[in-house]
Amino acid sequence: MSTVLYLAHTECDGTLHKSALEALTAAKALAEGMGAELAAGVIGSEVSAAADSIAGCGAKFYGVSGPDFSDARYASDLAAAEAIAKACDAEIVVASATSRFSRALPGLAIRLGGRVDTHLSGLEVLDGKPVAKRWFYRQRMEGTLIREERPWVLTLDSGCADGFVGAGSADVESLAVDVSGVRTRVTGMECPSEDEQTIRPDAELLFVTGAGWTKKQADGSVHVDVAEEVILNFLNTTKCSLGSSKSLVDISGEGGSIISFLTHMHQVGQTGSSPRHAKGLSSCCHGEEPHVVGWRFINERRAINTDAGCGWAQGKCDVLYVGDAFEIMKKVNEFLG
Repeated sequence: MSTVLYLAHTECDGTLHKSALEALTAAKALAEGMGAELAAGVIGSEVSAAADSIAGCGAKFYGVSGPDFSDARYASDLAAAEAIAKACDAEIVVASATSRFSRALPGLAIRLGGRVDTHLSGLEVLDGKPVAKRWFYRQRMEGTLIREERPWVLTLDSGCADGFVGAGSADVESLAVDVSGVRTRVTGMECPSEDEQTIRPDAELLFVTGAGWTKKQADGSVHVDVAEEVILNFLNTTKCSLGSSKSLVDISGEGGSIISFLTHMHQVGQTGSSPRHAKGLSSCCHGEEPHVVGWRFINERRAINTDAGCGWAQGKCDVLYVGDAFEIMKKVNEFLG
């Protein structure tokens, strides 16, 4: 009988991230559909608590633990994943597409002589064989992938499955992995403060800015400094995530006034990211098709625009606030205290 291996790494507090629980749901459904055995491998400083939190999945558990595996490091993560995959003779390996695994697991496919596909949007079984799904063309087309090569390493993007729920008591087989020869040493982490971080994928709300924030206002002047203050006040109070239209992040190349903390990493839409926040609030964006494409996975969509006939008003948002974004967001900040 073939084996589907689910791989996870622990967070700093020893728990599993939401995306790891989602990947387990997909791996379990894949194993059941193929009639395969399910194995679970957990990597981290201490793995017993994480394994217990998902013991209800019914998998055979393997663990690689110790101080050398507490932090993300390509060589040690790869060695641990290889040891687990060989221990259970895995044909399919499923993991979440975290930055840690996105770095290490392609190397696992090379080590095992297999193939890898990353950032998948779903897994299913067709005629007893695994099928992977992946978005193409900025999530406007979904393709299906079938491979005959084994092992097949698959990483799943967050938000593509429900998180697994089922704690218990896991019997973890501990594997010894020697990484004493690894030359890389993790000496610490330098992270921006919470207020400096403006991209928050796990936030409930996405706030998107458009080019209108940097245009001339009613008094005939540009007020980028005021725009930055209003936007940052809202971000810091709500701890929401910040997005931007393409026109606003590209405006620096046109010699226009810019919002200093916006980069192309904030861009959402057809040529940017497609976020999955529960709610979205767009301001000074016209809501035309290329931008709205990036909002397809947001459940509740609202927008602010001075034009009652803008693109957002054409059935593309749940609520449209017709008014000046500067004044509306200032009033919102007052309400928030």
